[in-house]
Amino acid sequence: MTPEKTPHWGLAIDTERCIGCHACSVACKVENSVYLGMFRTKVYYHDFHGKNAAGKVTPKRAFLPALCMQCEDAPCLKACPTESISRGPDGIVRIDVDSCDRSRDCIAACPYGAIHIDPVAQVADKCDFCSHRLDAGMQPACVEACPADVFAFGDLNDPGSAVSRFNARHGKDLAVLKPQEGTRPAVHYRGIGTVVPRAVENKLPKGRNHDPFTYEIDTWAELRADYGTVVGNATAKPKGGK
Repeated sequence: MTPEKTPHWGLAIDTERCIGCHACSVACKVENSVYLGMFRTKVYYHDFHGKNAAGKVTPKRAFLPALCMQCEDAPCLKACPTESISRGPDGIVRIDVDSCDRSRDCIAACPYGAIHIDPVAQVADKCDFCSHRLDAGMQPACVEACPADVFAFGDLNDPGSAVSRFNARHGKDLAVLKPQEGTRPAVHYRGIGTVVPRAVENKLPKGRNHDPFTYEIDTWAELRADYGTVVGNATAKPKGGK
């Protein structure tokens, strides 16, 4: 493929449409054989109080789909000691599993919790926009599975693509997560700071993959005891030793 015809893949996420159904993360796991407790894509919940249509303050819940941000200044790429991570001319940051040494430096460098170690293959793994599907002329699994049209994906070089049309329509309303990190994420969001409070982005784990215990991120501390990962009632033996 000649350089002028090489697509530049882009993604925009409309949080105003997200219903928190997790179809994207489930489709991602199935398509990419992501193991239990690991995530390439995850939807975060965030409970807060805000004004409703009538102007009254009420409890509200926001949803934030999170995945690899395909950063233009990717910290994982710079941190990898074996140069196993690269950013292609199509804009996708990929991991070369043949040279990955499992150093975990990439995981520690990522501000978005996007990278994990595959427990079977024992190499770093993350979202690559389902590159194998793109090669076959298909969309990423998350985009195809979403029932609410949350994801606008396509070639940024094509003004008629879904992502180009979305950006043209909502450009002034788009934002990136954790801009203070200086990574220049290529994934843009509509609704950050309005539908989804900025506070939720700080709950994205830095230096480790997404927490496997629950989607209810505001109750992780309590639920860890129930999963037996810390000292708590769930780890205590029942009376009678049974």
